[in-house]
Amino acid sequence: MKKLNFLFGVLLMFISAGIFYSCSDEKVVPDAPSVTAPAGAASVVLGSSVDLTFIVSVPGGFASAAVDSEGGNAEITSQPDAGAQSGTVDVNFVAGTGKGAASVTLTVTDVNQKSDNSTAVISIEEEIRISENISSNTTWETGKVYVLETRIAVLSGVTLTIEPGVIIKGEAGTGSNATALIIARGATIMAEGTAESPIIFTSVADEIMPGQIASPNLDPTLDGLWGGLLVLGNARISADTESQQIEGIPPSDQNGLYGGTNDADNSGIIKYVSIRHGGANIGEGNEINGLTLGGVGSGTVIEYVEVVANQDDGIEWFGGTVHVQHALVWNAGDDAIDTDQAWAGVLDNFVVVNAGDECFELDGPEGSYSGAGHTIKNGTVSVGNADGLIDYDDNSDVNMMNIYFLNLSATGGQDVEGYGGYAANTNGFTSSAFQVTLPSGIPLSSVFKEGSDAITTVVDKGTATVGADLTKFAGWSWGAVAGVLSF
Repeated sequence: MKKLNFLFGVLLMFISAGIFYSCSDEKVVPDAPSVTAPAGAASVVLGSSVDLTFIVSVPGGFASAAVDSEGGNAEITSQPDAGAQSGTVDVNFVAGTGKGAASVTLTVTDVNQKSDNSTAVISIEEEIRISENISSNTTWETGKVYVLETRIAVLSGVTLTIEPGVIIKGEAGTGSNATALIIARGATIMAEGTAESPIIFTSVADEIMPGQIASPNLDPTLDGLWGGLLVLGNARISADTESQQIEGIPPSDQNGLYGGTNDADNSGIIKYVSIRHGGANIGEGNEINGLTLGGVGSGTVIEYVEVVANQDDGIEWFGGTVHVQHALVWNAGDDAIDTDQAWAGVLDNFVVVNAGDECFELDGPEGSYSGAGHTIKNGTVSVGNADGLIDYDDNSDVNMMNIYFLNLSATGGQDVEGYGGYAANTNGFTSSAFQVTLPSGIPLSSVFKEGSDAITTVVDKGTATVGADLTKFAGWSWGAVAGVLSF
């Protein structure tokens, strides 16, 4: 009996020491890791890099990560600490030498040698550098990025075709080294984007890639990073000479000449085009406008055009007869809309948001030629920080109508200048059908001065019956995508 008790006691000792245990006490191995690649396809230019962030869950504790790539070289730049159960793995991918699809596959292993992987898809786009004037018919192709290394002119007799979705980036530079694209007299630009694939002119500092609308890294107020787009034609201008040198281009560059005798001149087509971050300084008081139109004839088609964050004016006309419709100017550093030298065209359906100086600078003819005058109609003007609304001259040759002003400063000081002298002209030019939503306590006559209150009606916000058709800017313009047109 004593022997049995002894054996039973030894058995209890083994059990208490854990030498005998049930199946329910077996060690549980955690689930395998889970790796999630970035959503969508990242874009990168040939020879450039892009950073990718993978999200990882490692219940068993992080042990290691490995990366494999096609179409370029990938390197892990950061990863979780050993034993961590969650976190991110950052991978830098440098595109190789071939355009097309590429991929990066990340594999994560835990301390139990369990693993998982996920693949990020990358689209490699081409970047083509432009360093010389364009002297033969040329096409810039969809899916590519073109970099202007200097001031580039499309020479007389030559056509530059820009396909939908192309991105054109200007290198940084000021003075005579400022980058710009000039369509010289006698040259043609065929820049026909679409609502789904607009053509975008911007700075090399902009990381935007084909297929994107909003800049991924630049603020829409950042200006002066490159020059701009200049179109020069053979239509008449009011000047002491038949032709002149356009502002913003050094006199030594004869591709900057504009003006002539052919009011029906055709410089091509600009359609669904956005121009951003320009206005580089050439000299004191001499910057490049976002879109400069010098002596451009009525045979030219310009519609669905946007200018964002230009250091000087948004769009400026110097004579000519070209019509422009569906135009958006946002964050101009100087004037949003500037007309000079007897421009004789029409601006129809437009939006101005937050000009720097005047929303409209309307200069009259300068020489013996006076022309037929121009028309500005169907516009919505969100005044914002602008110094003034309209600056008329006594000889401003403009008919304005159906324009709605809103978002004026509550402290006042933003007004219409020179209306009295303009309204007294004997050439029949008139303005009419203005509407405005005023801040509380601001009298109409303190804003619309010199009798311009007689052509202006005060309306509540949201009840205006004049202004732009904002649907024309949906989808393709940065302004619409950013929500600044929600008036």
